[in-house]
Amino acid sequence: MNTVEGRVQARDVRVGCRLWTLDGERTVPTTVAAVVTARAREVVDVVTDHVMFTVAPDQMLGTPDGWVHARDAAGTVLAWTQARKLCRTRLTVRPGHELGYLIGATCADGTVGKNYVSLVVNDEAFAVRYAACLTAAVGLPAQLERVTRPSGYLRRDVPGFRVRVVSSYLADLMRQYVGGDANHKRQGFPRVVLRDRETFEGFLDGYTDGDGYRSRAWSGRLLVSANVPFLTDLAQVVGARFTPRTNGLASHLVVVDSWSSRGTFHAEQHPLQLRESRWTQVHEVRPRTTLNKPFTLYSYRLDPHPGFLVNGHLVRQPW
Repeated sequence: MNTVEGRVQARDVRVGCRLWTLDGERTVPTTVAAVVTARAREVVDVVTDHVMFTVAPDQMLGTPDGWVHARDAAGTVLAWTQARKLCRTRLTVRPGHELGYLIGATCADGTVGKNYVSLVVNDEAFAVRYAACLTAAVGLPAQLERVTRPSGYLRRDVPGFRVRVVSSYLADLMRQYVGGDANHKRQGFPRVVLRDRETFEGFLDGYTDGDGYRSRAWSGRLLVSANVPFLTDLAQVVGARFTPRTNGLASHLVVVDSWSSRGTFHAEQHPLQLRESRWTQVHEVRPRTTLNKPFTLYSYRLDPHPGFLVNGHLVRQPW
């Protein structure tokens, strides 16, 4: 059982205990209002992509088409979330210029690890802006560290500044924004920044500070990337002509300050919060019976949400 305090056996769940459940795409807590114990001589083992768990044959499982009995679940998919990530701290994402800057700078110069997000640059002012926007956008404290890193061009270590926060939630969120792969050459354009002009302008500012520069000869900026699909999508948003290079070098996109007068920006609604719900395949449902000692089964009445998680799978008491 996946409780807010951690994993416990079903027999140890008591009234007042808080269990995790899925509310749409997010995980939320729900409280046990009553516990009912029953004896049975038949159960089923449900085998999914991730684990096998044992429930009553009439236990209800969450599927895209609604609730189905466990005995009838073979071949369908179940609502599921990674149980080992349930106890992590969830962030509140605030839209606006700071969020756009955080995403843009991370897409340009950042690193998204398994459980951290970092930025290492030579420009202290850039690092200061990044840290401030990170804290304002998601509420995580971020500080600068003085570091050194090797320079292939100079063939020696050069000083720099690093901003690094440990948060698997933020790392997963950044991967969600760019389509699942945060590698600079494979990341997708983060359409979440199109929710409003303020967020998109922040994105342009952050990306420019990382992989671009403002022109001194004309009013605008030049953005650089070897990721052609990324720049292609961005060019459509700002209404710019874009011709990618074919010689293996990074391509350039010109964004003039008057781009908004072209009327090519259209606001889009995309989720800011992390999608924690996934679908997992049920490969097999195995009946098990006993002739001697019966199985002890537990059923829970919950409030305010009726469902709960078993090894990350959404279930609820039989009707």
